[in-house]
Amino acid sequence: MSVFTWFAQRAGGLSMIALSALCYWVIYRDSFPEQLRYENEQPGSQASYYTSMSTIGAGIWSYIFAYYCLFVHVLVCIFPLRACWTVWTLTQSMKRTARSDSLLDLKKLASRRDSYASVSSSETLTFSQNSPSSSTVSEAGDCDPEYYTDSVPGARDNVVHAIIIPNYKEEPDTLRETLDVLASHPQAHYSYDVYLGMEQRESNAEIKALGLVQEFAKKFRSLDFTLHPSDIPGEAAGKGSNIAWAARKLSERYSTTVRRNVIITGIDGTPILEPVLTYHFACSLLTVPDALADSHLSSNYFTLLTNMHLSYSETALTTIYSAPIIFDRNAHSVPALVRVADILWGAAGMSGLYPGSSISPPTSVYSLPLDLVDRVSGWDCGSEAIGEDLHMYIKCFFALNGNLTSRVIYSPVSQSNVTGGGGLWKDTCARYKQALRHMWGALDTGFALRKFVQLWQDRKQTFRTYQPLHSTISDADSLAILEGYPGDEPNGQSYDNGIFSDIHRETIQQPHWEHIFYM
Repeated sequence: MSVFTWFAQRAGGLSMIALSALCYWVIYRDSFPEQLRYENEQPGSQASYYTSMSTIGAGIWSYIFAYYCLFVHVLVCIFPLRACWTVWTLTQSMKRTARSDSLLDLKKLASRRDSYASVSSSETLTFSQNSPSSSTVSEAGDCDPEYYTDSVPGARDNVVHAIIIPNYKEEPDTLRETLDVLASHPQAHYSYDVYLGMEQRESNAEIKALGLVQEFAKKFRSLDFTLHPSDIPGEAAGKGSNIAWAARKLSERYSTTVRRNVIITGIDGTPILEPVLTYHFACSLLTVPDALADSHLSSNYFTLLTNMHLSYSETALTTIYSAPIIFDRNAHSVPALVRVADILWGAAGMSGLYPGSSISPPTSVYSLPLDLVDRVSGWDCGSEAIGEDLHMYIKCFFALNGNLTSRVIYSPVSQSNVTGGGGLWKDTCARYKQALRHMWGALDTGFALRKFVQLWQDRKQTFRTYQPLHSTISDADSLAILEGYPGDEPNGQSYDNGIFSDIHRETIQQPHWEHIFYM
């Protein structure tokens, strides 16, 4: 580990230590002039003078401290103004979207197609708990890679929504409610591939998943589950590692031609301290949740997501999709302190979603193309990636040299306030524990610094190669992946056999320095 990496990983803590030292130095040293002035005012004392450049006091550090405080106050004033502006613009945009004729036409089209869909889970998905060839569940509970092929009718033209629902010790009724909401969408039969992200360390997790698969198998294009092992070296237990495992397994199901139209979506809900994941795949779009699997998404979410993916074809594979979140499911049953904390948290998450914002990190629920997931080698699983949503955004941002496109889906995500079992004390403690989990997002400061240095070192690259997520080997450093520089023009070489048969080459855009500066 280099010295820079060591300091970058601890950037948040070191900055707090530096700020504390600055405050102590300024306050402590500036107390001397006051003491000196008091002594000079006493009868018989010899007069002396103090200036800003005097060795007595904090000197120039007093100015640094004063301007820092002024800067913080400016930010404190700007934040609520930006949040209010964002809430107003989002509200107006959602009203216009809900009334738009294009959305109604898309929903009618989805309803008509649902009535005669030739590719539905009832026809392509056979559940057999005893059959070793079941296309729904393998012996370990993971995805069968042969389910998705180019022979599926309409696979080239249709966007597939891969929905991951991470959960740990989740009540079956909560999962059932989430699946009921998704199953009610008119496009669920032909475009929803739902994956339950189970944890192997949960007892009876496979039995619970099998029961839900048997109950809902005919309501989706496919319904499956994955079992995330608990003994993988270097992985920190949590949502990010659960999602990473599920995404790697589901990646095996999609061929090269199909995966460009697969979108992964993760469903989030009531925050908990244990890992919980929900994925929704459409057009290789991935959506990831950050809590209990009780986030509810309207069918408009996926309709708008599909429409944007098809309408902006030039940037479809380099776009991340975010949506505003609202805590409205149980707001009446939680203490005011918890309710206000979640409102402020939601406002903070939405504050970057205003029109024209170049940096729009998602909060909890987001979607992204499977091809983009391939480019960045999926989700990180270390302790630094606990704040998985922001971490993945930063990873994609720097992987594309700051050319990541952010789009807002004007369909709010309905979530629940965190609860601790009822009562002011228990609910407040639960909200505090959730805030501690959110605090780990400060680790992404160091992650962003390291990625920026890496971008600067590789700024002259002209092309890069990558593999599908499921083909990425664990020790990536042992595989020679080509990276192009000026003069190394791509020769159109294709790797048709061996370990390089599924390697893709992409041309790298020049760094977008303005976006990088804002980041």
